[in-house]
Formats: sequence, C-alpha cells, structure tokens
Amino acid sequence: MSWREVYASKVTSAAEAVAAAVKSGDRVFLTGNCSVPQLLVQALVEHAPQVQDVEIAQTLTVGPASWIAPELDGHLRSNVMFIGHNTRQGVWDRRVDYTPVLLSEFTQIFKRGILPIDVAFAQLSPPNEEGYCSFSLETGLAKTPVESAKVIIAEINQQMPFIEGDTLIHVSALDYIVEADYPLYEYKMADPNDPVVEGIARHVAELVPDGATLQLGIGAVPDAVLGYLEDKRDLGIHTELFSDGVMKMVEKGVITGARKTLHPGKITAGFILGSRALYQWLHHNPLVELHPTEYINDPCIVGQNYRQVAINSAIEVDLTGQVCADSIGPQLFSGVGGQMDFIYGASRSEGGLPIIALPSTAKRGELSRITPMLKQGAGVVTSRNHVHWVVTEHGAVNLYGKSIRQRVEGLIGIAAPQFREELRKAAHALNYI
Repeated sequence: MSWREVYASKVTSAAEAVAAAVKSGDRVFLTGNCSVPQLLVQALVEHAPQVQDVEIAQTLTVGPASWIAPELDGHLRSNVMFIGHNTRQGVWDRRVDYTPVLLSEFTQIFKRGILPIDVAFAQLSPPNEEGYCSFSLETGLAKTPVESAKVIIAEINQQMPFIEGDTLIHVSALDYIVEADYPLYEYKMADPNDPVVEGIARHVAELVPDGATLQLGIGAVPDAVLGYLEDKRDLGIHTELFSDGVMKMVEKGVITGARKTLHPGKITAGFILGSRALYQWLHHNPLVELHPTEYINDPCIVGQNYRQVAINSAIEVDLTGQVCADSIGPQLFSGVGGQMDFIYGASRSEGGLPIIALPSTAKRGELSRITPMLKQGAGVVTSRNHVHWVVTEHGAVNLYGKSIRQRVEGLIGIAAPQFREELRKAAHALNYI
C-alpha cells in the first residue's frame, strides 16, 4: 500500500477514535501549548461519562480546559507538569494533580515508562510528499511522549504549519487519523506598554553582547527584551520557546545565528507560542528547526553554545540569592519549566549569561519581591549556588562568586527604594551583614 492508502484507511471521526481507544484506567497524553487537538478534546469530554479514572498527562495548554470541569470528577483527572491559568484553580481545589519535573526531563518520564502512556492525542501538520507529518508548533514536549504511546490518535489540521527539524512522524505510525481545519490557538506574551517590564528589559538588553545566543523563557520580560536589541549584531536563538518578537528581529537583520556554535544560521527551539502571522512565517521556513525538549533543554547541550544568554523570570528572590519561580509560599502557581535547565546550561557556556529578571515589587508596590527570606513553603527553583545575574527595573547585579554579605548589598541596591531600609534591618537581624 502507498502511504496515501494507509492514511485513508485510518481516517475516522474524533468520537469514533476516542470511543475505540480510551478505556477506564487509561493514561492519555494531551499535546499542549498552542497545539491542543480541539476535536479530540471535545470528543473525550463527551465520552467521559462512559469511563472511569482516566488520567490526562499534560503540560501548559492554551485555550479552555473543558476536561477539568468539576462534573467530570471520577471520569477524567488531569496530571499537569506545568500549571497554567486554566488549570491553576483546579490544582488549588485538589481536582487536578501537579507533578514537578524539569522540562529537560519531562519527555523522559513517559519514554522510560515512569508514566506509561496508553493513548496519545497529537495535533499534526498535513503530510508531505513522503507521508511524514510535522509535530509543528509543539514538537519539544510532544514528539517523544506521543511516540512512546501504545495508541496514537492524530488530529491532522490543514492550518498547522509544517516546521523543519526533528519534527517528523510518518502516517504509518498513527493508529487513528482525524481530519481538521480550524484556526490554531494564539498566545500573546504581554502588554508591551508596562513601564516596569520595559525598565527590566532595558537593563537585561545592556548585558547582551553581539553574537550572543538567546534563550527566552515564558512571560513578559523575556519577550520585551527583544525590543531593546536592535543595535546588536548576529544574535542567535537556542530556546525552549519563542514568539513573534523573534520573527520581527529576523526581519530586521538582528537575529542571524551567524556566530552560533550549534546549528549555525538556524533558530533552534522546542515549541512556539505566538500569532497566526508567526505560524504562517514558520511554514517550511528553512531558518527554523524544532527539536524534542530533552535535546533543546539539556544543560550539556545548552552549554555548548557560545555566549548563551538565559533570560528567566521569578516570583521572589531572597537576600542570599535563592529564586522562587513556581509558587507563592506553599500555594503552587506554575512550574519549574526550563529555568534550571538554561540557568545551569548558560553558566557552562563560554561567555554565558544566566539571568533572573523580575519586577522589584508585587501587589502594586505593596510587597517587595526581593525578600529577607522566601515565604514559608516557597519552592526553590534556582538555588543560591546556581544564580548569577538578577535584574529588576532598578538595575542589575551579578551574585556569582559573591559572599552573602556582598549579595545582600547588591540585591538591596536593585530592590524598590521604599523597601531598602527594611531589607537592611532584616539582613542585620539574620546576621548576613
């Protein structure tokens, strides 16, 4: 049989595929971010009353999370490895489980059978002339888990771009094919007019040298930094994710990848969060390669890049340099993500810059994010042993190789002015200075 005949033999409806494949007690992997397979999700929600104790393994998803509705308790239960806005309340209500894991190791818990997958839901591009589909926007966190599943249900969307790199899966590897044609989810990073974000971005941009390779974590600050790099030359991208800002900087000639030591001339990433304009730009774009996250986020791979700059955000930083980025006290908020992967990876890079960037205050200036101690129960994502640069809208300080006394002085210097005296008193009480 030709691949086209194989393809045609596997085409079915979403409802039929889900009913045939998903049984009580199964673990279902859900492709996430902007690649959530919407027809399969709808079919699963409709099928839910017919099954019990189905676990949905997932990371961040864009769009409504209909599968975590309270009325589906006992039928479907999500296990998230990164908490998004649409699953956060479910975690807080104890209806959704959270499993902490480094992004570089996320795919391996499925591949190694720690969390074996019974059924995988994937959204793919239409096949090329050889019968290969692309995992496209969500290659990094989806390809390896999907390929490790016992059964693969693929939603093939005519509007999904074909993206190059280690993104391919042949139609013969799919068990069910559901054809689709609808607009993909979009993701806007942040309001570009936030003066605090812009202040932080300016300070970060001042640290970035020509020829640097950038990692841009999720959030407002990393994306805003790009707007302040127009005077730089030959920047490269090696990152877990990127958005529209990278496209714009390529068009302006700032991002060329000419000095990259790995994949020179290429933008390398795991997944995409952005607009439909970006998705169209990515379609068969030879500049862009996506790869599984176990490669992109591997600190040993990251460290091979020349001048790797890692830009990540945080919730709070204590006066010794401990970074909390996943919880507010004991209340789980997001996840570890790739912060530790890239902070450590950038520290291994020749000329690398590991950067933690955060606003100096929270709650409209009522609380300092530079704190004497992390809140009770707060999670340490980047340890005081790994931290290097910390940046707020008030400046930048390098903590690496500095004593506790020096760290205290440096961090107080970039804290909001109204909290500096209070922080100094607390440092004295803690015998730091």
